[in-house]
Amino acid sequence: MKIVITSSSPDLADPIDMHFGRAKYFILADTETDEGTAHDNAQNLHAAQGAGIQSAETVSRLGAEAVVTGSVGPKAFRALQAAGIKIALVDTACPGAEALQRFKDGSLPVLDSPNSEGHIM
Repeated sequence: MKIVITSSSPDLADPIDMHFGRAKYFILADTETDEGTAHDNAQNLHAAQGAGIQSAETVSRLGAEAVVTGSVGPKAFRALQAAGIKIALVDTACPGAEALQRFKDGSLPVLDSPNSEGHIM
């Protein structure tokens, strides 16, 4: 399974970014091969508006089946849901590798509604 982890850097050893749409990086991890690639999200990090929807489109283009993050606003939630992408929630800014392992273990809750109002700057 391919999942995206929102990250503060291109390295899974560093903390995840708790905000989906304005995450600094998306790390695409393949749970079957344990390989990962970092994708800079600067264009959405500094977007005046629409960061969540644009980020959801990026994640969809990457082929992700799930996202691990700390918060997702309503527009991003709808866009991810429409693309069939699950959203797993972490409650603290743990290292990306820990978040990935927790996802693999099935210990992260999957959101059924947005958990943020959006427009986090």
